[in-house]
Amino acid sequence: MVTFLPSRPGRLADVPSFDRGIGGAESNVACVLAAAGHATRWVSRVGADAFGDHLVEAIGGYGVDVSHVRRDPDRPTGIYFRTAGDRSTEAHEVAYYRAGSAASAMTATNLDLEAVRAGRILHLSGITAALSADCLTLMRELTARRPGRPLISFDVNHRPGLWPDTHGPEVLLDLARDADIVFVGEDEAEEAWGITGGPSKIREALPEPAILVVKQGAHAVVAFTGPAGSRTRLPAGSRAAGATGVPPLERSREWGRVGADGTPQAPGSATHPRPTAAQGTCEPALKVDVVATTGAGDAFAAGFLSATLRDLPLRDRLRHGHLTAAAALTTPGDLAPPPPRALAGRLVALDDTAWGRLRLGPGWTQADEEAEEEARTP
Repeated sequence: MVTFLPSRPGRLADVPSFDRGIGGAESNVACVLAAAGHATRWVSRVGADAFGDHLVEAIGGYGVDVSHVRRDPDRPTGIYFRTAGDRSTEAHEVAYYRAGSAASAMTATNLDLEAVRAGRILHLSGITAALSADCLTLMRELTARRPGRPLISFDVNHRPGLWPDTHGPEVLLDLARDADIVFVGEDEAEEAWGITGGPSKIREALPEPAILVVKQGAHAVVAFTGPAGSRTRLPAGSRAAGATGVPPLERSREWGRVGADGTPQAPGSATHPRPTAAQGTCEPALKVDVVATTGAGDAFAAGFLSATLRDLPLRDRLRHGHLTAAAALTTPGDLAPPPPRALAGRLVALDDTAWGRLRLGPGWTQADEEAEEEARTP
């Protein structure tokens, strides 16, 4: 969708002007991955209108392949307006205008499914499933377990207001169970599925994904790895994984551990060995001077997937997710360039004490570029 960001804080009724941007869970992830140096494709439908032109040009400007985006002559491009405040507060407002949009008319027959499945990872969102019955059918087709399918990454993204009936939570649970990597917030799991008691309880309800990432807000992220159930492995011959069907994780240097209640425990000692899939791996979040929270979840997913594509250890994947989310949290829009890979690599390599001391504010991702420029200046 095209997003309109307020020029100042306040109610939508009081904001005099807005700045145009782009937004959307899947396109956000595609843009950040492209900015991080990965070959990325976005497949969707937009209207044959000026807003559709803007989306295709802007997303393509990040280096994303947009050649398979279809233009719909009869339906408009979706747009939305939001306030400047944190979406977790009661003052936050969002006004969506996408009923009958081009994206809501996506089907398994009007998209190029070969292009959709061509990558090593296919990232999907629960938001798309809520747009229409056709979109849900498309999502079920894409998540169906078939030989040779790409690694399926699924962000639950529970948005109660988008679902026309009460079956949304059940649908999201079904889609998550058929995915290989799942991202879900602890608060989402409670709101959608009534699951309380910490990340381990969410894993009990979702044993199928090879990797389950549970986000605990600004506190930590807990990841569980398979095999934990009957469908954790990719079909034989998948292009997205190794012989085991799960991306390599055995090179991890440091493992955090969480108890049954999700409380982080000390890593790396004889009394806290490498955790099992049931225990989970915990990585605390960074201290961040937040400018805006919109897009942080998508950025985390992009950082985690970027590290997954590079076969990095699980701890490093989680830390790359935190750093990419921090880049989004310290900028006002839905999208923010990820930190330079060299800078991110140095921060990821910090020991637990140094990592815990980090505090990131606006402009932190440019630190490396400024230092290099100074070094080049005579």
